[in-house]
Amino acid sequence: VDPIAASEGTVNLASIIDPHPDDATAIISRGRATDYGTLRDQVARLRGGLIGLGIEPGDRVGLICANNWYFVANYLAILGVGAVAAPLNPLSPAKELERELEVIGARALVVGPAGRATAAQIDRNRLTDLEFLLHSEGHGGDDDVISLEDLLGSDPAPIVERSPQDLAVLMFTSGTAGAPRAAMLSHGNLLSNMDQVIALREDGGSSDDVAFGVLPLFHIFGLNVMLGTALRAGSSVVLVERFDPSSAIESIQKHKVTVLAGAPTMWATWAAMGGVASDSFATVTVATSGAAALDPSVSLAIKERFGLEIGEGYGLTEASPVVTASYGLPYRPGSIGAPLDGVEVRLVDLDGHDTLVGDPGEVWVRGPNVFQGYWEDPEATAAALDGDGWLHTGDIGLVDDEGFLFLVDRSKDLIIVSGFNVYPAEVEDVISQVSGVKECAVVGVPHPHTGEAVKAFVVVDPAFSLEEDAIIEHCADHLARYKCPQKVNFVDDLPVNITGKVLRRALR
Repeated sequence: VDPIAASEGTVNLASIIDPHPDDATAIISRGRATDYGTLRDQVARLRGGLIGLGIEPGDRVGLICANNWYFVANYLAILGVGAVAAPLNPLSPAKELERELEVIGARALVVGPAGRATAAQIDRNRLTDLEFLLHSEGHGGDDDVISLEDLLGSDPAPIVERSPQDLAVLMFTSGTAGAPRAAMLSHGNLLSNMDQVIALREDGGSSDDVAFGVLPLFHIFGLNVMLGTALRAGSSVVLVERFDPSSAIESIQKHKVTVLAGAPTMWATWAAMGGVASDSFATVTVATSGAAALDPSVSLAIKERFGLEIGEGYGLTEASPVVTASYGLPYRPGSIGAPLDGVEVRLVDLDGHDTLVGDPGEVWVRGPNVFQGYWEDPEATAAALDGDGWLHTGDIGLVDDEGFLFLVDRSKDLIIVSGFNVYPAEVEDVISQVSGVKECAVVGVPHPHTGEAVKAFVVVDPAFSLEEDAIIEHCADHLARYKCPQKVNFVDDLPVNITGKVLRRALR
């Protein structure tokens, strides 16, 4: 794979769609196929429209779109003009989106059909840097609201050259060092990880592949592993806006999907689902799970029922994201495989020494895919990246005698709900805003469908009377749904250690 060098010279991630035949299908969205030739023309015209608005290299542009054509075309156009794309969750409440747009100083915001209702609730007065709203449908009367259809009528513009170190994407993540912040991923970071993933396959990834795009594009797994590697290899992507297990199987069969990647919840749903034919996934040649740990019993059930071996890997936003993969290795349910080519991994003890085989240690990662730090947060960056370029992940792993890696714990209090990171401090800050809350603490508890769920423990001021629903509803107004507590326990006090720190382990 070499139309673009990810480590030297000039580069732009948007060029990944350039080398492929005009008539090859690039994406299938909402029942409509778009070939590479058409997509290139659409993206070039959107680039011309963005340049006409005055969008410049380095400008941050938010994206509130589901998994559809709107996301893909605008994402590539934003990168193509040298601007920085910031994919956001279209299901997040307006207040959370406001906060994220304000943090990055977004100059423009692209809104697809799924984000229209939420975008309308955003307080524009709070976002002093935001000049343009680019909508899937025009909104008459607002000079700064522009129809994407109008932008498609612009003259095509060439791709703006960037260096591998230039910022391409800002992805909000709970990170390895605290509350959610924007991870800075460069053109070189993202391209190198695409090529590292493609290199796992002996054929280098086939242009005949059809990938199933159900992983959300505002998540790095969906953005760079599912979409990015498929477009890099010249494959097709079937974009899925909402997962339904039955219709998903119909779509997989209809489009003859060959590459199937998803979070553990997707695989667990199919493993437990009755009435599914054993040959439902007959066309699938590559099956992977990521974003959270996959229960080995689910992996075995899928293999027994459908003859499909699910390869599990490990990654994080800060590594663009893939660090290890089990593709091409002997089947080992529960293992996260081995490091990708070009990625260095160390397991380090509390004294900073490499651990012995079989002993647990913190996973450290180094390679061209490792991010550049957190947006305007040098303190958090220094906590995650050391002077030698090692990313301290906060995850605890071990390696067995055969060289297979396993994750055994997390060194921090991160909660993972359906593959999405939830940092307790963010939820606790929101709960603390409720009148009458004296203290609170949040932990992750096991959940049969999402892996973990958020549970809150709240101490109420005796002068107030609070109900569980009031706290949950307040969280729903300020946080994405997956971050909201599913259960609130009212307690007289929180367990603490001798320094006054809450003992989350005791709460769990």
